[in-house]
Amino acid sequence: MSDAPKTSGMTRLRNYFLTGFVVCAPLAITAYIAWSFIGWVDSWVKPYIPARYSPDTYLPFPVPGFGLIVALILITLIGFLTANIVGRAIVNFGERLLGRMPLVRGIYGSLKQIFETVLSNKGDMFRQVGLVEYPRKGVWSLVFVASEKETEINQKLDQAGDPLIAVFMPCTPNPTTGFLMYVPKSDIVLLDMTIEDGAKLIVSAGLVAPEVKQMVVVNGEPIDGVLANPSVAALAQPARSSRTASSRPNK
Repeated sequence: MSDAPKTSGMTRLRNYFLTGFVVCAPLAITAYIAWSFIGWVDSWVKPYIPARYSPDTYLPFPVPGFGLIVALILITLIGFLTANIVGRAIVNFGERLLGRMPLVRGIYGSLKQIFETVLSNKGDMFRQVGLVEYPRKGVWSLVFVASEKETEINQKLDQAGDPLIAVFMPCTPNPTTGFLMYVPKSDIVLLDMTIEDGAKLIVSAGLVAPEVKQMVVVNGEPIDGVLANPSVAALAQPARSSRTASSRPNK
């Protein structure tokens, strides 16, 4: 008789602790990452700031984030200067110098192309999330589908009506690493989730899944959302799978 209230009280304390942990852990990790990033940038930028322009010289404590602010201002200023004719000429001259260095030109060219693709407004990067059968038949892996572009690989391996598409299969829980694969279009099952939802699914190892839209079937056709008063005949029809015949791999 006396154990019941004690067990109930311990259960409540455990639930309170878990609730507080769920609230505090993301905040603490986010603050730690932000603080570490600010400290890392400050450690690189502050040594190059003249002492008379640094607030650390006049204050008894260091000012966190001052180096980050200076870096942002300098990057913006460089972008402004590069946008005019003189700036472009200087950048082109520097790139020609780097192009004459055997090892440096390959590294610089690759990094520049990656950053231009990621940061450019015209670069679409990954356009959709999909599934492919990997590493064996019957086992499905989440992939990010890149835009369809004609490459030498397509010219060598494409089959009529079924082109190869570049897909990136990220690793869990670090989506920045993974495998680049060229898969026939018919073997890719496209999903409705966004790229952000797919990244969350990868990072959380499947624990954080996006919400699924409810499908209502009327006259044999699935409709997104919920209808006000569906008919009895419509309710009696079995709902189709979201994986339609057109999206199934052709085996």
